[in-house]
Amino acid sequence: MDSCKTPQMCEKELWVYLLAYNLIRWLMAEAALQADVLPRQLSFKHTLQIWVAWSQRQFLSAADEDTATLLVLIAQIRVADRPGRLEPRAVKRRPKAQALSAIG
Repeated sequence: MDSCKTPQMCEKELWVYLLAYNLIRWLMAEAALQADVLPRQLSFKHTLQIWVAWSQRQFLSAADEDTATLLVLIAQIRVADRPGRLEPRAVKRRPKAQALSAIG
């Protein structure tokens, strides 16, 4: 939220982000309902990418594409069941500029 200069505009920008997030989650819920799967089995990133491509296509062409087609496209990609997954996945050591040496 680096683009805003006033607290009021920062608040508006936050609301826009929340609105966009909820739009994507709503699309996922609708697609899951239509495909008879759980919404958490659908990919958020895939839904976002499909929505962006679909909305740009709608903007560029005058043809009205059916919303049902959008929901079918969203439901095509499923994420695997990942029980017990914890974050962060792995703790990695950062590479050092110098090799470790024994202190005498």
